[in-house]
Amino acid sequence: MHPLLARPGGLGLYLLAWVPLAGLLVFLLLVSGALRLHEAWAVVPPMCLLYAFVCLAAWYPCRRLPVRRAGLTRLMDTHLAAAAVAGGLWVLAGLGLAHGLAAFPAFDGLERRLNAQLPLLFAIGVLLYLLSVAFHYVLLAVEASREAEAREAQAREMAREAELRALKAQVNPHFLFNSLNSISALTTIDAARARQMCVLLADFLRLTVGLGDKTAIPLAEELALVRCFLAVEKVRFGARLQVEEQVDEQCGGLLVPPLLLQPLVENAVNHGVAHLTENGWVRLEARRSDGRLLIVLENAFDPEAPRRRTNGVGLVNVRKRLEARYGDDASLQAAAAGDRFRVRLSLPAETETKPYEPRK
Repeated sequence: MHPLLARPGGLGLYLLAWVPLAGLLVFLLLVSGALRLHEAWAVVPPMCLLYAFVCLAAWYPCRRLPVRRAGLTRLMDTHLAAAAVAGGLWVLAGLGLAHGLAAFPAFDGLERRLNAQLPLLFAIGVLLYLLSVAFHYVLLAVEASREAEAREAQAREMAREAELRALKAQVNPHFLFNSLNSISALTTIDAARARQMCVLLADFLRLTVGLGDKTAIPLAEELALVRCFLAVEKVRFGARLQVEEQVDEQCGGLLVPPLLLQPLVENAVNHGVAHLTENGWVRLEARRSDGRLLIVLENAFDPEAPRRRTNGVGLVNVRKRLEARYGDDASLQAAAAGDRFRVRLSLPAETETKPYEPRK
């Protein structure tokens, strides 16, 4: 379908553009003395209205003969031949209209006077058709540009989703390996605690499997996953691990990427509490401020404890996931201060009724 016909109001704007062309043609016929004022206004507007629809047909040869692919000779031959045919139709339409109007006394001799202007009318018809060809090539270029932008945006979206899926897939195996190692260690020390840890681990994995391909979940659901994870770790550390929460009620419905906090809490336990013999703690705070969700996670740690060699899945994973989903609209800051380690997240306050829209 012609793009002007597919867009609301497109045809109306196109026909409106012919109004000044009709006025210019009336002026030319008056200046040349060929027609009188009422004759020019009786003949020219109907001719222009009919020719406006004839010129729409230029879309189809223009689409089949792209400028970059078709040779110059082929382009000129095709469009000049089409212009000659269209110009002939334009002249015949004018003659037919003049013949019909000549039956009225006010238009006596109109057909004869118009015959004298046939070369001028034919040349104007050819010129108008060629202008229509140029207009349609511009229209094709605009359409091609829009399609290229749409394909590029789709490619970026697909790449972003693929990156998010890959990053999310890293989380569960990483936690699972650590948990299995802990269970293996507990089996020789306390078989009952090992069994309890297996049950809690199964509950946690069942919840994560239920996430499916979700790109975002309510913070309340994410916190439930964190609590389930910490329940597994409390079996391992007992009284050495204390948990504090300070979450505003209005934050529960805000959306966050699934398993966003779990790697951070896992880091807090493995790199902080695990090195302490007592008084280990993890504190989680969440609040909404100025259209943003602020999450702060703190944990106790021993600054003198030797650093463990890791592959950096935790903080790096979360930072990449935030960047992939929010770009520069989200941030992660992590720093140690004395005997505590602090991670601060800031991301848009996204809800189901008001999903996040990336900046253009």
